[in-house]
Amino acid sequence: MGEIRVGTSGWSYPSWRGDFYPPGLVQRRELSYLAERVDSVEINGSFYSLQRPTSYRKWREATPDGFVLAVKGGRFITHLKRLREVADPIARFFGSGLDELGPKLGPVLWQLPATLTYDRALLADFYDALPRKVGTWPVRHVLEFRDASFCTDEALDQMRAHDIGCVVSDSPGTWPRAEAVTSDVVYVRLHGHTELYASGYAPASLDQWAERCRGWAEEADVYVYFDNDARGRAPYDAMGLRARLRQ
Repeated sequence: MGEIRVGTSGWSYPSWRGDFYPPGLVQRRELSYLAERVDSVEINGSFYSLQRPTSYRKWREATPDGFVLAVKGGRFITHLKRLREVADPIARFFGSGLDELGPKLGPVLWQLPATLTYDRALLADFYDALPRKVGTWPVRHVLEFRDASFCTDEALDQMRAHDIGCVVSDSPGTWPRAEAVTSDVVYVRLHGHTELYASGYAPASLDQWAERCRGWAEEADVYVYFDNDARGRAPYDAMGLRARLRQ
């Protein structure tokens, strides 16, 4: 059986303050507060710009032993370069301090733009450029595609051949959802039950996701991140799913 970890996509949101985060909690304590209530968090600031080694070290120190920090790959690679000629940008990304996370380093998420369609040769070059270690720490990669051209046996088999995990993306009909196991990681991003980035997940829906997670854990490690942060539902839904999985 694989392990199942549940958390949120990011943690620094104004709408959480005074609600999930109690009034008066200083901002530098927010990650620690969240980390006491979930198993993992997705670092998404790394998507927008290269982070500093001191930041990765600070996040590692703010979380308890056994916690895992997933890292979102840079949009310069996925959205601006669109995976073309990215060997040097990938090297810079992984040289920016991810090794400071040490044993807390989780999967690295590569989120593709919705306008990027499947190209076998392009993806082969990209997969080959991804490192499998940062310093002495192993790295596992997952791909969140947003075009239906990836929902084919060819694309999924290529992911299996390169040991790339398929992201299960729940996005109220906005992007395709492929529930395929293509590596030893199943990575789930829950973007909203009925409204993208905003709506919470009903109890019955959390029950269903818990059952899916148990099934995937029979053959892989499972990481689940709630991205419905606009109205502050993400941490509550994460705790709700986590509680169900512990029953």
